[in-house]
Amino acid sequence: MYTVQSVRNTGAGAIEMLEVSPRDGLQNEKQAISTADKLALIGHAIAAGSRRIEVTSFVNPRAVPQMADAEDVCAGLPARDDVTFIGLVMNRRGAERALATGRIDQLGAVSVATDSFAMRNQGQTSDGSVEAAKEIITLAREAGKTAQATIAASFGCPFEGEVADDRVIAMATSIAEAGPVEIALADTIGVGNPAHVTRLVERLRAELPDLPVRVHFHNTRGTGLANVWAAVQAGARTVDASLGGLGGCPFAPGAAGNVATEDVTYMLERAGIATGLDQPKLAAANRWLDEIMDRPLSAMVAKAGPFPAAQSDETHEKEAV
Repeated sequence: MYTVQSVRNTGAGAIEMLEVSPRDGLQNEKQAISTADKLALIGHAIAAGSRRIEVTSFVNPRAVPQMADAEDVCAGLPARDDVTFIGLVMNRRGAERALATGRIDQLGAVSVATDSFAMRNQGQTSDGSVEAAKEIITLAREAGKTAQATIAASFGCPFEGEVADDRVIAMATSIAEAGPVEIALADTIGVGNPAHVTRLVERLRAELPDLPVRVHFHNTRGTGLANVWAAVQAGARTVDASLGGLGGCPFAPGAAGNVATEDVTYMLERAGIATGLDQPKLAAANRWLDEIMDRPLSAMVAKAGPFPAAQSDETHEKEAV
């Protein structure tokens, strides 16, 4: 879809947006969201141009109650050959559930960069999460599907603090042996900064030049958009984002919302980098989602509005009066 060159080298380009609001956006919400509303959210994302959507996760419903209707969500997905529906899975059981629906196009595996977080997130060590990801990727390929892997806490851990770049690169190199379509670096708790993002994305691209890099940022400390920009300039090809800025992790204290799809799209499109998303339709989706969540969401573009349109002299004269 894209060349191996980075946006930094070409001066322009296109970035693929992956919509995560139906899964990562909703998973930490205390308010139960109906299956019908989840499907409507997916419909809004598709209408706005999203062509890769993380629709649900196949995890223990006792641990993440919001995702207890994973099979029902999949049963209601529209028949779209032009949209890749992704299911997040943590282990073989989750992968088998996802594949059994017949509606999931791609499995998303998760590995965690530290033992403390990995044990809380999925009940296994960091090394164990790498092996689980490799098994999930293999299962997907055997079923004629694709799979990708995310390395959670790539930029810092809520329990162990600093995470060494060497650790993240070693995990990615091992996971790559299984044949994922991409590897994502995730700032699960929003501690990353643009310098760190640039360094880690560039190093991962140098180590695995044929494997696309995806990035996943939370805006916990207000650095989300800056980190997206740094990642794109360093050669990341896909950016995760969530409508309204919804998001959080039930196993990571202080993990606030994802970067908002509306805000990332505005920034990139204004910079001449195509996203394939329709900004007015994203605004309409935001208004709908505000009502579903019964609160104003954090997306800044929804509050401030789009770039102002030029006004005629007649308009200026009326305003002066």
